[in-house]
Amino acid sequence: MPTWTIEKPEQLTFDSVSALSVRIVAGRLAVLASEGPPCLEVTDIGTPPLLVEQDENGRLTVAYKDLTWDGILGWLRPGSRATTLTLTVPKDCPVQAGVISASAVVAGFENRTSVKSVSGEIVLDGVSGEVEAETVSGALESRGLAGDLSFTSVAGEFTVAGGTPRRLRANTVSGRITADLELPPTGHVTLHSVSGAIVVRLPHSVDTDVSLHSTSGRVRTSFPGLDTSTRPGAKAVVGRIGGGMASLSATTISADVTLLRREQ
Repeated sequence: MPTWTIEKPEQLTFDSVSALSVRIVAGRLAVLASEGPPCLEVTDIGTPPLLVEQDENGRLTVAYKDLTWDGILGWLRPGSRATTLTLTVPKDCPVQAGVISASAVVAGFENRTSVKSVSGEIVLDGVSGEVEAETVSGALESRGLAGDLSFTSVAGEFTVAGGTPRRLRANTVSGRITADLELPPTGHVTLHSVSGAIVVRLPHSVDTDVSLHSTSGRVRTSFPGLDTSTRPGAKAVVGRIGGGMASLSATTISADVTLLRREQ
């Protein structure tokens, strides 16, 4: 199995890559879909070195020896381990990208994508297919979402800009959720937070069933014709916009829920 030890700025090119797993601690990470030869470029690196391995099936792993995929969210070891690297692989390549405090951009992939972060900010740009994201306090921003996205966080903020999801699920404890969406007829969105506010904006001509609830926060909408109820321990806005078909559900315990209408 080919193995490389990266101790200084360096560039590697591979014949092919069937799947990618990359894990770093601090610095900056870019994982980009490309039609060219798969490539790893490290422009800055501290200590210890990064290890690069490719198995007989073409799976490429770039990581520190003691940083496992399952151990990312519980990482407690001291030291910055700052590195800056860019990986380019085919757009149909399954991707795992994990960071501790590093910022990361993952762009253009169409297969299965998994991202994890402790406190680093992650941007998903034009990623479709099946996407899973987990953070502790790191923010996640998705641009041009298509496909399925599942997000889980303790305190991380979650933002979707220009999304057209088939399935979108987000669960946070205190992280704010903001989603600007186009809902296809089969689109289903489920958002839940304990104390983080939820704000959703939809086109004025959308067709969707709506169910918004909060135990002690305010629930508001700029769409007419929805039923609003307010009583101690239960506030809700429910109903159907247009012909229905799609669905939107948003629930909080103590935070506000707001549904906005985007005008043409």
